[in-house]
Amino acid sequence: MEVSPDRPHVLMMSEITADGKLTLKKGCSSKILMKYMDHATEILLHQTRAASDAIMVGSNTIRIDNSFLTVRYVEGDNPVRVIPASMADIPPDANVLSPDATTIIAVSEKAPRGRVDALRRAGATIVLAGTDHVSLPRLMQILSADFGIRKLMIEGGPTLNWHMLHHRLVDEIRLIHLPFIVGGSDTPSLVGGMHIESEEEMIRLSLKNFFLCGTNLVTEYDVLYTGGGGGDAAGSG
Repeated sequence: MEVSPDRPHVLMMSEITADGKLTLKKGCSSKILMKYMDHATEILLHQTRAASDAIMVGSNTIRIDNSFLTVRYVEGDNPVRVIPASMADIPPDANVLSPDATTIIAVSEKAPRGRVDALRRAGATIVLAGTDHVSLPRLMQILSADFGIRKLMIEGGPTLNWHMLHHRLVDEIRLIHLPFIVGGSDTPSLVGGMHIESEEEMIRLSLKNFFLCGTNLVTEYDVLYTGGGGGDAAGSG
């Protein structure tokens, strides 16, 4: 699809089990499943990071996984790290605030001043992107206009993935399929959010590529948006 010049091109990338789960159970780190990825697929993930101007994950993912979000298995620059956190609820000692790369934390006007100041002291660049919650459409505009970010990769959890898709901000999806079944009615899956009411509300994808990367199947899709807009300007974090 054609991307608006006022926002980055967005690729959502994730590992998922055969039943579409991201973790073993609610509140569990995705790193447990990621260690079962073939090393060739780990390289693909880091190649994708290196090819991106920025990488974005949600604040809950940071609290659970405490990831660095850097490039390690290939040569290349670390992408800018972007974290929507409406209430600035990121631990000041989180690994994502390491000096390896610039970290942008998007907050709302309701974020407590003390938390915002603590994150600034820890080295984060703070941007204001909403009144009550971070507006993801507004954040995309800020990333493009103020930071020159043209290619954004999302390694989000189900909440961030839902909001980005709901606001029609995702252009491509790349999935790494892990040969496991996890189960669990409340185990996080690729996309969370609200239940849809009819098939007309389904977000349609067009499969454009699939291949084996080591022992893992990788599928790639274009996201096809039809019908009305993506709702209000509420965001994530």
